[in-house]
Amino acid sequence: CGKSSVGAALSDLLGIPYIDGDDLHPAANVEKMRAGHPLTDADRWPWLDACTQTLAQGNVILGCSALKRAYRDRLRGAGGLTFIHLSGPRDLIAARMAQRAGHYMPLSLLDSQFATLEPPAPDESALTLSIDQSLDSIVTTIAAHLRR
Repeated sequence: CGKSSVGAALSDLLGIPYIDGDDLHPAANVEKMRAGHPLTDADRWPWLDACTQTLAQGNVILGCSALKRAYRDRLRGAGGLTFIHLSGPRDLIAARMAQRAGHYMPLSLLDSQFATLEPPAPDESALTLSIDQSLDSIVTTIAAHLRR
């Protein structure tokens, strides 16, 4: 959906380090996804704990597929988080995934991601943005939201 591109651009704009949550997955998770098998909640909990520990270290931007409310609740353990939900149609996300090179998650897992997705509820105070706009527009909107 563009988490890495948005995170890197936001990092450049705000001068805050960007960390890609995909880099925090245990090797077993990476191999499971590379083989085309979706992760289970049990697979994700240690990864989410690593993400939470990373967030707790300070002011960072973390690109992370926190697909379920329970995952976001786990991340909230780091305190002081703002969630940005990048939302878009399956076809657009599939097209972007097909263009990226060198990533371990195959396009065949996209449907499992959509099946798992629980968009943030109103009480989660997440900013939801459509990915069908320019990167600059998305980043500018996020920066303005964070400055408030």
